[in-house]
Amino acid sequence: MIYASDLDQTLIYSKRSLGVPLESAGLLPAEHIDGATAAFISAQALQLLKTLPENIMFMPVTTRTMAQYRRITVFQTELIPAYAVTSNGGNIIVGGEVDREWNRRIREQVRQDGAHAEEARQVFGQVLHEDWVIRESFCDELFYAFVIERDRMPLEQVLEKARIMREMGWEVSIQGRKVYLVPAGVNKQAAVEHIRHLTDGGPVVASGDSLLDRCLLDYADYAIAPRHGELYREQLRDELELNYRFTELSGAYTADEIMAYVYEVHRSVSAARA
Repeated sequence: MIYASDLDQTLIYSKRSLGVPLESAGLLPAEHIDGATAAFISAQALQLLKTLPENIMFMPVTTRTMAQYRRITVFQTELIPAYAVTSNGGNIIVGGEVDREWNRRIREQVRQDGAHAEEARQVFGQVLHEDWVIRESFCDELFYAFVIERDRMPLEQVLEKARIMREMGWEVSIQGRKVYLVPAGVNKQAAVEHIRHLTDGGPVVASGDSLLDRCLLDYADYAIAPRHGELYREQLRDELELNYRFTELSGAYTADEIMAYVYEVHRSVSAARA
């Protein structure tokens, strides 16, 4: 079995997204930037990750760049996954090394399937403005990330532009203080599916909070999403019919509930096989 999970606002939480006081019990440092703690993980969730049954392979699946993923010290020292997916599926890390062939394949698919990055940025740029966009990055030369002032963002205009971008083969995702503009070919599902076939990994359990996680959760055999996430909000706004569970909790301790679900699925699958 594979447990494939998004990280930010699913398993790890920045100070801004904790949802509980910083001094709350049971929170451990997960990420460090310049020596300071930048993100946390529930101690209980980390222990459950460390003690997963041997026949469950844990796989981080994140929109973070490779450099940003490597800042998450907890997955570089305490719990080192055999496979990790970064760059929203654009890169796979195997045994600490980047799978160059996978990255080459993804870049070729992006060239074939959608608008060029410069064209996509130009069209999406029609809705961007310095009043609410703080800075932007072209992440791992695959997709764009914009740090924003969320309360100043013209939401309806951005959502309308997102529909146009989808026709151009690009996806827009709003996650907290960031907006992502990502080629449709760069997605988490494709990377996890590739690893699943490579390892004969069996059923997939997935967790994630954002629209960029939806393809992964839809692909998985079992899936759960945090109640505080973008997917939950979109379901309420658009009355989406999503065939997976949402958590009862919100905030950092949601990771505990997610891990309990993973163990629940494992028991159920094991009992069915027996």
